[in-house]
Amino acid sequence: MTMTEDATTSAQKRPRPEEMELDEEVSVKKPSFPPISREKLKSDKTELRKVPIPPHRYTPLKESWMKLYTPIVEQLKLQVRFNVKTRTVELKTSAETADVGSLQKAADFIKAFTLGFDIDDCLALVRLDDLFLETFEISDVKTLKGDHLARAIGRIAGKGGRTKFTIENVTKTRIVLADSKIHILGSFQNMRIARTAICNLILGSPPAKVYGKMRTVASRMSERF
Repeated sequence: MTMTEDATTSAQKRPRPEEMELDEEVSVKKPSFPPISREKLKSDKTELRKVPIPPHRYTPLKESWMKLYTPIVEQLKLQVRFNVKTRTVELKTSAETADVGSLQKAADFIKAFTLGFDIDDCLALVRLDDLFLETFEISDVKTLKGDHLARAIGRIAGKGGRTKFTIENVTKTRIVLADSKIHILGSFQNMRIARTAICNLILGSPPAKVYGKMRTVASRMSERF
């Protein structure tokens, strides 16, 4: 018998995959990971977070200090102080701090205030869990200089801030224009819609066309959820 005949015979004897039958069903056990309690997540070590304050926000911080101090201490149960030497707001956990995410919430709360958001809008970061901050520059979308950069900022703001207000109302976000930097506060999906609209305006799309696309996407999102 030749080598070819041996290979043919072994191939004939070998059962096909569709003809194979499993005698026993293989049971695959899925791993179970129970949720960790807050007591186990809680650490005995005190955590410290420092948020730098830019010079142009010193005066607003001084005027609104009690509005910032009250929710951080009473709701999040943290310790807070302003370090004059390092020009930073220092946040520290205490024995009464119950939630492990309180320190991050307080840091985002202070950071949003330093970026120029209204303090009432910043409070939403303390009360809600699904809000985020995003910052990008016009140069990240398109390299513009001189008058072209000024016109792009004007297209985003609109006459009397009308375009910016429209984007905020449709997407349920808050937007701050700080020279060539753009800061957005909102949920992940809403921020994506607002970011797309702003990028289209930077690239030169007319506001009417941007409004139409933005309203269509926002209506689809509301229908989906």
